[in-house]
Amino acid sequence: MPPKAKFTKEQIIFAAMDVVRQNGAEALTARSLADALGSSPRPIFTVFESMEEVQSEVKTAVKKLYEGYMDKAMAGDKPFKGSGMGYICFAKNEPEFFRLLFMSKQSAELNLGNVLNGIDDYSRMILQSVQKTFGFGLETSSEIYLHLWIYTHGIASLIVTGVCNFTDEEISYMLSQVCGAIVEKFKREDRV
Repeated sequence: MPPKAKFTKEQIIFAAMDVVRQNGAEALTARSLADALGSSPRPIFTVFESMEEVQSEVKTAVKKLYEGYMDKAMAGDKPFKGSGMGYICFAKNEPEFFRLLFMSKQSAELNLGNVLNGIDDYSRMILQSVQKTFGFGLETSSEIYLHLWIYTHGIASLIVTGVCNFTDEEISYMLSQVCGAIVEKFKREDRV
C-alpha cells in the first residue's frame, strides 16, 4: 500500500509557485520546495514522480495566472492595446513568472514567422483584434502585431530586469504612440 500523501498536489504546486515567485525558476529544487513546505523532500515524491513533473505543473499554473491577466485586459473596448497592457502588467506584478514564460529558452526554435504563435496562446485573438480595430488584411495585421509585440516585450523586459520602470500612464502613452505611427505608415502605403 503506497504511503498516504502528507500534502495535496495543489499545496505542493502553491508552495512551488511561491519559491519561483520569490527566487526564480532555477531556485525550484526538491530541497527548496521541501523547505517551503516545512518538510523533507519525501512527501513531494508521494504525489509527483519527479521535479520535472513539479516544474511542468508550475508552468501550467503560471500560464493560467497569465491567462487571467490577458482575459481581463482584452475584455475592454480596445482589446489590442489591452493585450499589450496586460502583458506588461503581468511582467510588472509577476517578474519571475514573466521570466519563466517569456524570457527562457523555448522548446521549439522560434523565428520572425512563428514567434507570436509560439510564445502566446492569445496570438489568434490578438491578431483578430488588430484586423477588426484597423481594418487591415491578415498580412498587414500580422506585421503590425509583430512590431507592437516586439516593442511591448521590450518594455516588459526593461521592467523585469530592473533597467527601467514606467507608470501605467507612460506605458499606455508609449504603446499608443508607436501603434499610431506604425498604423499610419501602413495606411500611407495603402495596405488596407
